[in-house]
Amino acid sequence: MINHNPQIEPAMAKELSTEERDELIKVVKARFEKNKQRHAGIDWADVQARLEAKPEKLWALQAMEDTGGEPDVVAYDASTGEYVFYDCSAESPTGRRSLCYDHDALEARKDDKPDNSAVEMAAELGIDLLTEAQYRELQTLGQFDAKTSSWLQTPPAIRQLGGALFADFRYNTVFVYHNGASSYYAARAFRGSLRV
Repeated sequence: MINHNPQIEPAMAKELSTEERDELIKVVKARFEKNKQRHAGIDWADVQARLEAKPEKLWALQAMEDTGGEPDVVAYDASTGEYVFYDCSAESPTGRRSLCYDHDALEARKDDKPDNSAVEMAAELGIDLLTEAQYRELQTLGQFDAKTSSWLQTPPAIRQLGGALFADFRYNTVFVYHNGASSYYAARAFRGSLRV
């Protein structure tokens, strides 16, 4: 397993050993089989074949796993042949909490800076933050973030004014909110997506 450090250097070799790859595929397969409602009509053998054909994507999938995201297949894009993975942990991934939104927000903090930002960490992990539409789609597959919240990709017009979006699930409803981008909370992380 990868020992994730939030200060990963982008140039770092991002390759799994054969043992790490086999263990990751075993874990993701077990999750896939346990949560069939997330990927109706998708066959695991096809997913595994794609994972094995795209070993360069396995490091990012492992990083999602190592930071508590519990990635699972949520869609198949027939136009590209890609399987789409989202972080499907019940609550926001524990290894990605207490982050402000992006680098500018991190630099704007004078005191009590967090270790990293959601946007930078997502880039380091090789994944994308979920959009509002993707987050709402995720919530149709189960209940997520009933006690936590997750940063979302924020439109530039909102970000330029100092804000950022986050969402959660309360009262049987998905709520999308705004916050200052430099804020960070122990119960807020981010959820990511990966196309393989």
